[in-house]
Amino acid sequence: MTPSDAEPDEVGGEGDVLPAVAPRLRSLRRLAGLTLEAAARAAGLSPAHLSRLETGRRQPSLPMLLALARVYGTTVSDLLGETAADRDAVVRADDMEPTRAGGWTYWQAGASGRGMQALRVHVPHGSQGDIVRVHPGEEWLHVLRGRLVLRLGDATHRLGPGDSAHFDSLTPHRIAAGDPDGVDLLFVHTLLQSPTAALCLGPTPGETS
Repeated sequence: MTPSDAEPDEVGGEGDVLPAVAPRLRSLRRLAGLTLEAAARAAGLSPAHLSRLETGRRQPSLPMLLALARVYGTTVSDLLGETAADRDAVVRADDMEPTRAGGWTYWQAGASGRGMQALRVHVPHGSQGDIVRVHPGEEWLHVLRGRLVLRLGDATHRLGPGDSAHFDSLTPHRIAAGDPDGVDLLFVHTLLQSPTAALCLGPTPGETS
């Protein structure tokens, strides 16, 4: 859903304040090199509404925070000024618990809440290879074992161990295993704040979100 001026623009009750948000929004927009008009357009807001958010006259709703975080390439936690000092820089193999979704198996390979999410992925043969995925962000993948069939738009690429791909996630793409034993990947994406179970499981052709 795209945030709009018709949405409620308060977070919490009437007395709640988010003192760090307004200057943080202005600072991140300037760091991104965006004018008020360009940032508002990208986030689905009017320039006047974004101006009110940046001056603290309005408080943003969660959909607005999500939209602005994507525009500025950061996270909602960062917009709210939450610290990340307690996030570990190192992820140990013993701490990587598998998560299964849509036939795929994921192991978290990076810290949660970052602007990028890193995963180790096993894609079984025949699992979801017909699903076209389209979503904001970028993806980078590296084949560890097996063969990968990657379809980007109208082109089909076959990747083996050691091969990599880096592409815009708004390009319609399909990922499938080319071997009966499946394919193992390292996978990094910038789709902010996505639960692991939702990764790369975008709409099929003709489906609306």
